Amino acid sequence: MTRIQVADQTFIAAPAESATELISDRANWRRWWPDLQLTVVEDRAEQGVRWKVSGPLNGTTELWLEPVLDGFVLHYFLHAEPTSQLPTEPRALMTEVGKINHRRRVAGRAMSFEVKDRLEASRHVGGPAAGEGGVAASGGAR
Repeated sequence: MTRIQVADQTFIAAPAESATELISDRANWRRWWPDLQLTVVEDRAEQGVRWKVSGPLNGTTELWLEPVLDGFVLHYFLHAEPTSQLPTEPRALMTEVGKINHRRRVAGRAMSFEVKDRLEASRHVGGPAAGEGGVAASGGAR
């Protein structure tokens, strides 16, 4: 089992296909995870992307877009090992691994909320899913 395990999900009230361009944009990857090198392992279009991760972490990450009701659930997974030297003392090791996991969870949550905010920009609270007819798919002004 890898030391860094992140799994998160966010419901987005927009069609899954409206996220394809956003999550395929390499400039977004560099902004969301600036210290990681990502290599596409599988581009699943409207179902998401899987990457190999290298840099301060070695492992895999994935964004899976699961259609649900009038939107989709954005699932974020990261399974990796730190490449830096970790403490050998058990308490210090657990503290350091906890800090790394927390940092990666926060980065994943920021990414998912950005995707949600951009894709739901034209949606009224309680209204139908955004992007029907392409309204929010362009990322809309906020």
